[in-house]
Amino acid sequence: MEKIFRSTTILGVRTRGTVAIGGDGQVTFGDMALKQKAVKVRRFEQETGEVLGGFAGAAADALTLFDKFEKKLDEFGGDLQRAVVELAKDWRTDKYLRHLDALLALMDRKSSFIVSGDGNVIEPDGPIIAIGSGGGFAQSAATAFLKSTKLPAQQIVEKALKIAADLCIYTNDSITVLELK
Repeated sequence: MEKIFRSTTILGVRTRGTVAIGGDGQVTFGDMALKQKAVKVRRFEQETGEVLGGFAGAAADALTLFDKFEKKLDEFGGDLQRAVVELAKDWRTDKYLRHLDALLALMDRKSSFIVSGDGNVIEPDGPIIAIGSGGGFAQSAATAFLKSTKLPAQQIVEKALKIAADLCIYTNDSITVLELK
């Protein structure tokens, strides 16, 4: 098995007019945790608005894809959906890009998308988006918080990621959260 630097667990939540996306800080190499405070989320600022993004998977691959996504976002005037679709097309068909191993989670005030290298673009039905090995745990916790509290998106993301860190060995509690208000 090829050892690769991996990053995991991104969670995004949209509630009561706010949007937040967060990620844990752990980076692994095979079965070893090498970094505890990596930043896996990013803000893309456009004249037409802001987009938040996070990645899971091979860190170098994801950073390459973030750069490609930012160019697509600029090319299509901040239109998140169009930029995501065009990135997925390139990712699937480009000889170099199609070998990149990562997932992207991208959100703005209206939409959320998960983008993968096999050309999939998924727009989740609800207000939660989650990827990575701890994504299911984080999504479950965020769903419970949304149904039982009136916390803002940023606090839901923080609390849900901490729960995921308690359950997933590839997720830690060094959390970075970005928010759109």
